[in-house]
Amino acid sequence: MAKAWRWFHQLGSPKYLFQKTGQWLPWIWAVTLILLAVGLYYSLWASPIEARQGQGHTVRIMYIHVPAAALSMVAYVAMAIAAIIGLVWKMKMAFAVTRAIAPVGAAMTFLALFTGSVWGKPTWGTWWEWDARMTSELLLLFLYLGYIALHASFSDRTKADKAGAVLAIVGVINIPIIYFSVKWWNTLHQGYSVTAKGALAPEFQTPLFIMLGATYLLFAALVIMRLRAEIILRNQKARWVEEWATQRSHNGGQS
Repeated sequence: MAKAWRWFHQLGSPKYLFQKTGQWLPWIWAVTLILLAVGLYYSLWASPIEARQGQGHTVRIMYIHVPAAALSMVAYVAMAIAAIIGLVWKMKMAFAVTRAIAPVGAAMTFLALFTGSVWGKPTWGTWWEWDARMTSELLLLFLYLGYIALHASFSDRTKADKAGAVLAIVGVINIPIIYFSVKWWNTLHQGYSVTAKGALAPEFQTPLFIMLGATYLLFAALVIMRLRAEIILRNQKARWVEEWATQRSHNGGQS
């Protein structure tokens, strides 16, 4: 326990976090690209079409839509947790993590909304419906964009971090609304097709879970890249950053 707590505090060091993420990133990208290649092959070519509900090849949108929708919520929860850590333990790197997550989470939310609309047109006969699931997911996109805009509106980074953290924490109340909306209200959106027993045949589950894993790793890789850039931006006057930049220039731009 003491070792884990010490490692947690080490992550609060910009230099330590930057060095560690630099070691993790190549491995994460390697596994991500392998899973994406396998997942996309099964999703777009090898998996069968859906015949029971007459969706045909349209069901292939699921392999992008479901991971993006799931990750849009998970990313916001992670952002809120980082915001709490930053406020409670005064850890500046936690605020950097929050800022790194926001644009990636917003992109995943937009992707979920876009693919949902494309999937909804042939399935429901409409591009959009103001039902609980879709509306609360749209609100999630506005929360991400609101955090980004609020943080950018402050010239003082400390004030920006605190204000953005409060918004991230308050906005997390929308996550259970999104998740349970199909239970709480009579919505056009379908129920839990992934977690419900027997709702999804095994031939659809395998490529979907591969794509889920690939998407989560892609999210991690993108957030780490943004985090490293954020660390450099926040510590550009530090001596170790100058030494890193000098070494990087000598290595031909490779960190």
